Amino acid sequence: MLLGLMSRKFTKREFKEFMKKYAYVGVSFIVLLFGIIFVPRIVNRVKSTSIVSNTRMSSDNPITNEKLAFLKLNGQKKKFPEFVFLDQDSLWVTHLDYKGKVTVVDFFFVNCPTICPKMTKNLSYLEKQFKGKDVAFASFTINPVYDSPTRLKKYAEAHQVTNPDWHFMTGDREKIYDLARNHFNLFAEENPNVAGGFEHSGYFALVDQNGYVRSRYDQFGNPIVYYRGTVSLEEKIAKNGEEEQISILEEDIKKLLEE
Repeated sequence: MLLGLMSRKFTKREFKEFMKKYAYVGVSFIVLLFGIIFVPRIVNRVKSTSIVSNTRMSSDNPITNEKLAFLKLNGQKKKFPEFVFLDQDSLWVTHLDYKGKVTVVDFFFVNCPTICPKMTKNLSYLEKQFKGKDVAFASFTINPVYDSPTRLKKYAEAHQVTNPDWHFMTGDREKIYDLARNHFNLFAEENPNVAGGFEHSGYFALVDQNGYVRSRYDQFGNPIVYYRGTVSLEEKIAKNGEEEQISILEEDIKKLLEE
């Protein structure tokens, strides 16, 4: 029908009416053409995350993992707070003992039947990689009533820990929980309904030589905040699908040592 109309001769008035009447046909055709050709390409590009990755990796984006992020709260950089606790050798340890050292922090308890042995094993791996370097470890028990210096000493010996810069610490319960929750934002609480009677996050915090909490950025440009400590390098991926982060923690310790 449209071809027949296009073949006849029009007066000027008839031509204007024709164009007014059938202009929408051309618009509809263009919209249809766009849908057929371009929409699938856009969908495929989004599925492949090429738009996101290209944006994040552009040279105009100042966020890279060459420099680690400073964690901030209300605009203030989070820092290793002041503390005084007893370690496995019944020696007083303070935040000043970690000054000038890159420090890995974790919270555990001696009788933990689940994730703590895995975490300590992963820390032992890191300790061996940085032996003789300015790298220290701070392990705080969340069951200080039971975990005396003597029991912490046995735990350290069971895991063959001899590094003088790895302190397993105990002390006032409320101060330890305040340290975990309010300064490192690491979950820890007493819970009689779980194995061992305590539950806590299986993450490590990374502190630089000046006492500031640091981390790398994720793929979206946000600090990952903490490093998963419950999956080993050998496992790579746990049964629940969680990937190991010991390798990236190792990389980030090296970056801080080079700053």
